[in-house]
Amino acid sequence: MQNADHNAKVSDSSGAGIGSGMLEDMHPSGHYIAQFHNAEGELVWEDEILNLVTTVGKNFFLDTLLAGSAYTASWFMGLVDGGSTPTYNAADTMASHAGWTENTAYSNSTRPAPSWSSAAAGSKATSAAVVFNINSAGTIAGAFLNTVSTKAGTTGTLYSEGNFSGGNQPVSNGGTLSISYSSSLT
Repeated sequence: MQNADHNAKVSDSSGAGIGSGMLEDMHPSGHYIAQFHNAEGELVWEDEILNLVTTVGKNFFLDTLLAGSAYTASWFMGLVDGGSTPTYNAADTMASHAGWTENTAYSNSTRPAPSWSSAAAGSKATSAAVVFNINSAGTIAGAFLNTVSTKAGTTGTLYSEGNFSGGNQPVSNGGTLSISYSSSLT
């Protein structure tokens, strides 16, 4: 009996395309604008944040958009403490964000909820600024957006987070910190 060498090579390939080399990318981004007014109502500072959209935030967006039905989102804004120099990571979640801590030195009973305008031109923005009633002097580094209202809570989906472009900013007792947010898909 003769020994036969039976080698088989298998390869798979596939391809798909739309049109002539068309490729569509979608990049979520966000932008916060903050203003702090002292107890006398005077504008003390204004700053902005170009935020990081977290991986869990992107996943939440995709799951809701592509697989959700009859879904209504509840969103709440929180403050990042400026007692140190916060850092952010795309892997951050509300349960695990080692680079920053939440600041809860405001008299609102929960994280305030933004109201939203209708989306237009690939962007959605708050219809009015979210207001934090500051009840203690301190420093604020930035803001975040989450699906749970509990101050200092560690549950919910962390959508975005970021620092003010001008660095940590001072706040004083009796002042108000007003923050607007917009999110775009480009």
